[in-house]
Amino acid sequence: MISIEQITPELTWHLRRDVLYPSMKLFEMEIDEDTYGMHFGAFNDVKLAGVVSLFQTGTDFQFRKLAVDPEYQQKGIGRSLLHYITEHAQKNGGTRIWCNARDTAIGFYLKDGFVLTGEKYSKNGFDYEIMEKMITPSSDH
Repeated sequence: MISIEQITPELTWHLRRDVLYPSMKLFEMEIDEDTYGMHFGAFNDVKLAGVVSLFQTGTDFQFRKLAVDPEYQQKGIGRSLLHYITEHAQKNGGTRIWCNARDTAIGFYLKDGFVLTGEKYSKNGFDYEIMEKMITPSSDH
């Protein structure tokens, strides 16, 4: 049974490193924006199986560092986290949710209704494209 909870930024660092940046040091996983974001963890019982960080600017919500433990990949955890943060954005007046998608993850986001913006860049040996999804804010926020 998977449950999703808000967590501290520090709890995201191990999965961020292990899944996204295995050659980097743990202390390098902290990003300046962590203080201003919300961080969510997907737990399989008590084991942290996936993480994502969410940052709000007005009605725009950017998510970063979505990572799922390899043991739990292909089991819907990434999709569950994506749906959870999309709902969170909608409940908080969001009209757009977006990310800098690694080229290897573009298919994952396309399946969930995200679209390519054509804005591409490379950083630290990875190729990215900005992807976005327009959303409708919930009326109960």
